[in-house]
Amino acid sequence: MGPREVETGGGASEENEEEKDPGDEPREGAVEVPIRRPRGRPPGSKNKPKPPIFITRDSPNALRSQVMEVASGADVAECIAQFARRRQRGVCVLSGTGAVVNVTLRQPTAPGAVVALHGRFEILSLTGSFLPGPAPPGSMGLTVYLAGGQGQVVGGSVAGSLVASGPVMVVAATFANATFERLPLDEEEDDHIAGEAAGLV
Repeated sequence: MGPREVETGGGASEENEEEKDPGDEPREGAVEVPIRRPRGRPPGSKNKPKPPIFITRDSPNALRSQVMEVASGADVAECIAQFARRRQRGVCVLSGTGAVVNVTLRQPTAPGAVVALHGRFEILSLTGSFLPGPAPPGSMGLTVYLAGGQGQVVGGSVAGSLVASGPVMVVAATFANATFERLPLDEEEDDHIAGEAAGLV
């Protein structure tokens, strides 16, 4: 008997070739188009919103709004000055509404003249400032403009009593720190401040 020929798997390779899809192979003359990836970030990868920041402590230099009610029969200027001393905060009076009696004013038209007004007057304008401790002369006090019952308007710096006739509402801003500066500034101080500012840039 002659030698037997043993197949070494050639038939299996032929079967694999038959199983291949002819569509997988590029045809002659065909142009392969590369797959383009979509531009931009994939969905769901956007920045997440940052949690809010809560400030739990006020800055010493921050202004704080205040609405004050002065009781009937109390002196408006004295009540605000007492508030500044007890709370150890400066007070900048922005406006006021209500009625007052027994007003003592220093009028600008008559320097040094103090006028005492009797009767009831409506507050048209009320401004001023108070500091909690010792302050330079002229840095504290109230300026008020009033309307009388006959339509007359008077005003000036409060030089004495300013008694509330009914509730008086005062809107003010308060602050903790105040610095005193003498103007104009010296040239040396200007150069020093400019140098510090340049160093911060």
